[in-house]
Formats: sequence, structure tokens, C-alpha cells
Amino acid sequence: MLKSLSIACAASLTFLCASFAQAGDLTGTWRTIDDKTGFSKGLVEIRKDSAGAYHGTIVKVIPRPGYTPKETCQNCPAPYTNKPMIGLTVLTGLQQDPKNENNFINAKVLDPLSGNIYKGKAKLSADGRRLTMRGYVGISALGRSQTWIRED
Repeated sequence: MLKSLSIACAASLTFLCASFAQAGDLTGTWRTIDDKTGFSKGLVEIRKDSAGAYHGTIVKVIPRPGYTPKETCQNCPAPYTNKPMIGLTVLTGLQQDPKNENNFINAKVLDPLSGNIYKGKAKLSADGRRLTMRGYVGISALGRSQTWIRED
């Protein structure tokens, strides 16, 4: 009985530690949720480069009811002009804040529907499953936030 309890406690502790270890890591696939409609817009794969910065690429566009998604980035500046949505890098340079492992700063965020590029920052939930991505002009108060949900 005591041995079973010890094994159960060890397994629980291992799972808990693995969850916390992953809390500050953004790598993986994320479902983006439109802040205006509440519908899923697509899937973005986030990868970490050798310098420790995160970059996000659209891997799937999810059509919402009554809307036909664009196939290319029509209003985007060079080098994104007329590039296909699938494979488009919409997040670059996102770095972990040295003061808080669940905050991320210094990003550039491309809105492929408007073609605008914004400054960006993000906050990861304590369980590592929800990312609040904020794009803004000038100061953070002049922007919008979007929720991304971890898929994997």
C-alpha cells in the first residue's frame, strides 16, 4: 500500500514539474482566436531560433461562417506582398522577458488581413496553455489583444 502511494506521488510530482518546466516555452502549434468575432482564425506554429527568439508561421487557415479567407497577403509590405497565407511568418523576434519567464517582449507582429506590422508582446498563462498576444502602435495601450490556445 505504501509503495503504491509512493509511486503515485512520484508520478504526480513528475507531471507537475514537467508542466511548470514547459510554462515559459512557446514552441508548438497555437490556435488563434479573433478578438472581434470569437472564432478561430488559424493555426500558427511557433519555433525558437538559436538566439532564443520566437517566430510564428501560419500553418493552417480556419474559415469562419460567412467569410471566405484570403489566400495571399494582399496589402502587406515587402517582402510579404502577395505571399500565400500558409507559410507566412506573422510573428518575429519575440523574446522572453528576463524579469518574468511568462512574459515575452520585443516582437514584430504582422496582421495579414490589413498588412500592418505592429510591435508585440505576449503573456503566457501559468499552465502554459493560453497565450495573450498584444499588438500595438507606439505604446501598449494603443493596441489589441488576441488569445492563442496551445494545440499540442
